[in-house]
Amino acid sequence: MAQAKLKTKKNKKSVAAFLNGVKNPIRKRDAKTMLAMMKAITKQKPTMWGSGIVGFGNYHYQYEATGREGDWFATGFSPRTQNTTIYIMPGYSFPAHKALLEKLGPHKLGKSCLYITDLQKVHLPTLRTLIARGYRYMQKKYKK
Repeated sequence: MAQAKLKTKKNKKSVAAFLNGVKNPIRKRDAKTMLAMMKAITKQKPTMWGSGIVGFGNYHYQYEATGREGDWFATGFSPRTQNTTIYIMPGYSFPAHKALLEKLGPHKLGKSCLYITDLQKVHLPTLRTLIARGYRYMQKKYKK
């Protein structure tokens, strides 16, 4: 089956230029923190995905049920207007990490995302652990 027609694709836009263009000072500060943290965790070069996501690593997926396939980043973040969105990919079970999430501090959960309004209000070592576990899971699941 053909690859999925995703709107968000890896591109050659400058991560530095994107982050320097973030207007909200808290989002900009948090984006620089996330950039350093994810570089250290993944040992990967950051790349832009679409116009607003900084991704690290990549993998190819194919859904068993439909055969639909595509390429995506293994972990990443986006400095959105209301929060910093941290992408911890599908298959990484948040409920399995209830204790860590309780220790993290103020956040919201999506299916494969953490939403944090201010990194200075969360426990950064716990955030590092969550991101690292999610990244290792993706590396193991999608070994090349």
